[in-house]
Amino acid sequence: MKKIIFWLLIVSFLLFKVKAETLELAPNAKSAILMEASTGEIIYEKDIHLKHAPASMTKVMSMILIIEAIENKSLKWNEKIKVSSKAASMGGSQIFLEANEIMTVEDLFKGIAIASANDATVALAERIGGTEEHFVNMMNEKVVALGLKNTNFKNASGLDEANHYSSAYDMAIMARELVKHENVLKYTVIYEDYLRQETEDKFWLVNTNKLVRFYEGVDGLKTGYTDEAGYCLTATAKRNKMRLIAVVFGEPESSIRNGEISKMLDFGYNVYNLEQVLTSDTKLGKIKVIKGKQKYVEIVPIEDIFVLHKKQTTKKKISYDVKITNYKAPLMKGNKVGEIEVKENGKVVREIDVTVSQNIKKANILQLYIRYLTDIIKGDIDL
Repeated sequence: MKKIIFWLLIVSFLLFKVKAETLELAPNAKSAILMEASTGEIIYEKDIHLKHAPASMTKVMSMILIIEAIENKSLKWNEKIKVSSKAASMGGSQIFLEANEIMTVEDLFKGIAIASANDATVALAERIGGTEEHFVNMMNEKVVALGLKNTNFKNASGLDEANHYSSAYDMAIMARELVKHENVLKYTVIYEDYLRQETEDKFWLVNTNKLVRFYEGVDGLKTGYTDEAGYCLTATAKRNKMRLIAVVFGEPESSIRNGEISKMLDFGYNVYNLEQVLTSDTKLGKIKVIKGKQKYVEIVPIEDIFVLHKKQTTKKKISYDVKITNYKAPLMKGNKVGEIEVKENGKVVREIDVTVSQNIKKANILQLYIRYLTDIIKGDIDL
């Protein structure tokens, strides 16, 4: 009966353009959001800017800083970390680290991504920030960098603490940032694994996010529960190139949390399609490089560009304009040289960075002089 009612609601949404909010996809949650990751479009929302205790969903931000440290090579997966007494003393979810125990970054990260381990989180926070307190400052700096207005962290793990809060919208944006690092998803999708194998202290890890096993396409991200927060979940799933992010705060039970997240994801995949407009290899034209070894270079989007459509409705008219702001060598592939404005029915909906298709080094004086003489001969003396 519940499935029949749900499908009737879906049909009514398609035929009569019922607002998503009226579907009550998460009636038991204090706040909720469903977002498409590549576009950032919000499909469903419920009180998305209200501040709540985020519990262990806090670790979404902790994982962002950890993976960034690994990618910028200030931290390595195989590095061995000596666990402090503070990290070993953490309560709540844990992998039962002992003070002075040695464990690799990868195993500690597994403890966070799979088992939501507070002790592993603090151990890596101390390694990256020197102290957990400094790491938390780094977390809040990242909050500002992402433009989030309703988040403030007081610890790295998510234990209840005064002035430690986030919102459904902010958490979705953090999740959107985290899933850009696909290596993270290799760990958050694991349902079960072991630590300390081949020892007497072998430890079984079981994912706190049961949807990675029971919902098609779910490969992360982070559950949460404390007395103050209730049952929370930031989940992400990918099907046919469309990645959805669903967040709920303050659910009364874990089964209700999982059910409402599943209903939100069902709604997104049943009602919406993702259309690719441009790829990161699409040539957008050439620009004239000032004082470069090469005079011209092709520009391309810095990432694939998609738009979101409702199924069984008229597709939006998509157009785009390119604006270049940097013509001067050196120009490096991956670095921003301008923006592409993506328009739906004439309205700008997204701005994506554009870059050059290859590295262009700065020309030396002799090269510029030879070009100058050549341009004079050709009748074009513009350098």
